[in-house]
Amino acid sequence: MARIAGQLAVPVALGLVIGGVLAFQAGSSNSGVEQVPLGTLVSPSPSASAAALMTTAPATTLKTNANCDIIVPANPLSARGLATPYQLTGTDGMTPAKSGCEMSNGAKLGAFVQATILDPATGALSVYDPLVVTQGTRPDVKPSVPAIPANAVVTIDFGFNGKDLLPVGATPATLADANCVNGQAGSLFGQASFCNGINFFNAVKKDEREGLLKVPSPGTSDKIVPSGGDMGTGQVCPVTRNFELAGQDPGDNVTAEYLLNPLTGQTAQDTTSNAGNIAGATLLRSRSDDTLLDLFLDPLLGCTPFQAPDLSNNEVPTGSEALDEILSGAYQPKIAALVPENDERVLNDGGGEFDVAKTDLYREELGQAPISDQNDKTSDPEMYCQNLVNIETPFLAANRTLLATGQSPVMAVGDNLLTFMANDLNMSFTSLACQHFRLTNPVTLIRNGAGVAVAATFNTSVQTATAPSGM
Repeated sequence: MARIAGQLAVPVALGLVIGGVLAFQAGSSNSGVEQVPLGTLVSPSPSASAAALMTTAPATTLKTNANCDIIVPANPLSARGLATPYQLTGTDGMTPAKSGCEMSNGAKLGAFVQATILDPATGALSVYDPLVVTQGTRPDVKPSVPAIPANAVVTIDFGFNGKDLLPVGATPATLADANCVNGQAGSLFGQASFCNGINFFNAVKKDEREGLLKVPSPGTSDKIVPSGGDMGTGQVCPVTRNFELAGQDPGDNVTAEYLLNPLTGQTAQDTTSNAGNIAGATLLRSRSDDTLLDLFLDPLLGCTPFQAPDLSNNEVPTGSEALDEILSGAYQPKIAALVPENDERVLNDGGGEFDVAKTDLYREELGQAPISDQNDKTSDPEMYCQNLVNIETPFLAANRTLLATGQSPVMAVGDNLLTFMANDLNMSFTSLACQHFRLTNPVTLIRNGAGVAVAATFNTSVQTATAPSGM
């Protein structure tokens, strides 16, 4: 595998193109939404906070920059640490203004933080989205300190709309004390980082074994047209480990969102109260397959994501990346999409080679099983590509009529949910270098003059991946 790993290096630029611009207008629905001009985006939101109208965020002053630092407050796993804003700034001493690492530039370089909290004594789960502010600014509304159990086990997940986000501790011991991980020495995960994920998922699995935590079923949908995959056959609602929507980055990124005051550039947590008090607020959201599932695909299919009380928003039920992984682990599909070794986040930065240790570390932070002959019958690079082609393609083709009525997460990428997901599959095939396994890209896109996917055709012929010679 290592001999051809360099050939399978993932072009970083493709990952950035897939995400597109992700500042969203809130308050819209899946029905009656008109296509809007390129750069003006709309999105449904399940929360009452989605009453704010989008405004155009200021452009970055350093348009070529794609990397930022995020300053992690002291004791981030504590209640007070959760309420202390994280600070976004430039790398190598660059200021936010010079680097473009400002939350007002959130569509391109916005950072997002999400905490999921377990009470190990009862199995109760909750969510809290710590606020990210631009370094040197104050929150538009000061976050409240959440009430969490004294023995709570907390995991913190990071998301980023740029390329590489580097956590920096507010004190020398901050990151180590909170078990924060952003890859291996000299080889970053890129957009994603984690704090205490391994301990959190170990505690979750213990509570599940003891019967304290009972994960609800993902449910079923009578709207799904069977297409031969695990999800379609039984019309079971999808989870993040379904190949029907896995794309190139299964389990990638958080569902956290913030409100941006367009007049001051200050941010606030996305709560009902804050949305009502910040006139014309912009809703900022990270690139995320979890967001695609929880806020776009599930509602269209009549499914409900796994939710827990939001401690920052009067305990209104909400989702999180960790909750999605808990649900996926409890109801894992027979053909499961685990993070593959050809995912750009887990390739070795030194030469773009497969890295078992880095892949296992990333998986562990999400509660996924490490690489093994048993676990990777469906998710080694070769089989991952084959399953992506043979499961997601017929799912999209069979459900194209319904998906075409759904709202696109990014109107600048696809003009509806079908074309958005078709674009993601098309780009994922290339980014994962699936062509090296003698597979053919199953999606053909038609784009308008602005580059937006407006139609797609699918080749649903069953394909068999073949390892290149020398593997």
